[in-house]
Amino acid sequence: MVHVRIGIIGTSWWADTMYLPSLAGSEKAIVVACCGRNEERARKLAEIWIIPKVYTDWQTMLNEEPLDALIISTTNSTHCPITLAALEKGLHVLCEKPLALNYAEAKRMLESSQIHQAVTMVPFTYSFVPMAQTIKRLLSEGYLGKLHHLNFRYYANFGRSPEYHWRFNKKLAGSGSLGDVGSHFLYLAVWFFGEVTHVFAELDTVIERPKLDPSEQPYVQADDFSIVILTFANGAKGVVQASTVAHEPTPWGQTHYLDLHGSGGTLRGWTDWERTYQLLGAKAEETQFQEIEIPEMIQDGRQREDIQQMYKETFRKRGQMVGDFVEAVASGTECRPNFEDGTCIQRILDAALLSSSEGRKVAIEEIT
Repeated sequence: MVHVRIGIIGTSWWADTMYLPSLAGSEKAIVVACCGRNEERARKLAEIWIIPKVYTDWQTMLNEEPLDALIISTTNSTHCPITLAALEKGLHVLCEKPLALNYAEAKRMLESSQIHQAVTMVPFTYSFVPMAQTIKRLLSEGYLGKLHHLNFRYYANFGRSPEYHWRFNKKLAGSGSLGDVGSHFLYLAVWFFGEVTHVFAELDTVIERPKLDPSEQPYVQADDFSIVILTFANGAKGVVQASTVAHEPTPWGQTHYLDLHGSGGTLRGWTDWERTYQLLGAKAEETQFQEIEIPEMIQDGRQREDIQQMYKETFRKRGQMVGDFVEAVASGTECRPNFEDGTCIQRILDAALLSSSEGRKVAIEEIT
C-alpha cells in the first residue's frame, strides 16, 4: 500500500475536529509532523493524535521533514508564502479557503502548482455534504430545466462578540464574512450554476470591534455581513448572503438555506445542523413541495436523527474531502475542488470587494 507522509501547519480547533480525525481514518495517511505558533497547544495536539514531530516554525518543518503532502490551516495572509515554499519542495498541498488574500496571490499559487504538477485541494467543505451532493446530481439530471436564479444564505453567530479576532482584520484575512463563510456558498453557486461574469456586492460591519490589534497596532476592520449578487454566463442570477452576526440559537451556531429555481421547478434545502436537514423539491407542474430523499440520511430504513453524526461520518468514515486528497496524492490523480477552483472563487471575492468599495457592478474580467 502506498502511504502519504503528511505535515499539518495550524493547530486550531478546525485541525483538531476536521483534519486530524479524517486523517486518522485514512489507511494511507501518516501524519509525521505538525506545526503551530503555540508550542504547548501543538504538543497537546501531537499527543492526542500521536504525531511524532512538533514544530513552531513552518520553514524548519519543511526543511527537515521528508513529507509528501502538506495541509495548511493558518491565517489567510500566510497561505501564499507557505504554499509556494511547499510546492518548491515538491509537495502536494491542501490549503484552507479562501485560497489567498487576493486574486494575484491565488494566481501565483495556481501557476506554481501547475508547474510542479502538484495535487491540490481547497476544502469548500459544504460541497461534500449529502444535501449538496444530491442537489448536484438532480441538476445534472435536469431537474430544474433552464436555470433561472438561486438564493443562498449562510447565517452564523461567531462574529456577534465584539472582541478582536484576526478573521475581521483585513490585513490577515483579506475579507471577513465574505471570504470566511461566503466563499463556501459562492463555490456552491459556481458548482451548481456555472461561470460567473458579473458581481455586485455590499459589505458591511455591524459590530464595533477594538481599534487596535493585540500588538496595539491599528488595523482595518473587515466585513461581518455581506450580500453578493451574481450574474452567470448562462444568464441566470444568484444572491449569496453571508452573516457572522446572526442570532442562531443552535449548538453549531449557524443555519444554511439553499433555494434554486429553474423552468422545470424549484429545489429548497435548509439545515440547522441539529434537528433539521431537509431538501424539498417541486416540479413546475406540481402544486406543493415533496421531500427529496437524501440517501446518506437514511439509516436502517429510517430517517437519521443525529445530523452531527452524519456530518462526522461524511468526512471520517466515508473519507470525503481530506480522504479524497490523500487518495489523489497516493494515486497521482486529480481531486476537486482544487487550486483552479479556489482561484476562481478568489476572483469573485476580489470583484465583490471592488464592487462594494465603488458601489457598482463589476465584470469578472476586470479582476486581473
